[in-house]
Amino acid sequence: MYGATKAAMDSLSRGLALEWADRGVRVNSIAPGWVDTDFTSDLFASRWGETLRADVPLGRVADAADITGAALYLASDASSYVTGTVLTIDGGRSLR
Repeated sequence: MYGATKAAMDSLSRGLALEWADRGVRVNSIAPGWVDTDFTSDLFASRWGETLRADVPLGRVADAADITGAALYLASDASSYVTGTVLTIDGGRSLR
């Protein structure tokens, strides 16, 4: 179910980007990998945390700044020619 909903969000972002481009509206989405938050901190502190980190080529999980930096980029004029993209922020995990 997770994979299907993630694919649906990607498709929705691309479809809306195409539909609204002539109005000057840009639509992009962010696809984060593992992120260390209050919700996930126990998971990363458990014996599974090391296994999860080892599966990320950059060797660590993201923190909030890794995601907010990308969101700020997409919201700024620096990305004024970017629409219909899914920005994957997963430390290279999806490359495996």
